[in-house]
Amino acid sequence: MTELLILILIIAAILAFFNRNWIKDRFFPDRQKNYTIDDRFNSEKREREKEIDRLLSKMGRNGINDLSAKDRKRLDELSKK
Repeated sequence: MTELLILILIIAAILAFFNRNWIKDRFFPDRQKNYTIDDRFNSEKREREKEIDRLLSKMGRNGINDLSAKDRKRLDELSKK
């Protein structure tokens, strides 16, 4: 009887391991999927502002010449949005 119980527990653990993504999605859904359009917009806006602040602080320490061409291009893209 105990051997059967141990076998069932092992099989359950194996099944849980192979179905962990489904279990995670089913019982612990990603909160970002439940965002409204406004929440998503505000979240993206905060991320853009953080990146702009990072680039401006880098520029403020050593001047605009400290920014790489990639950083300058990204700052231009972010400032147009």
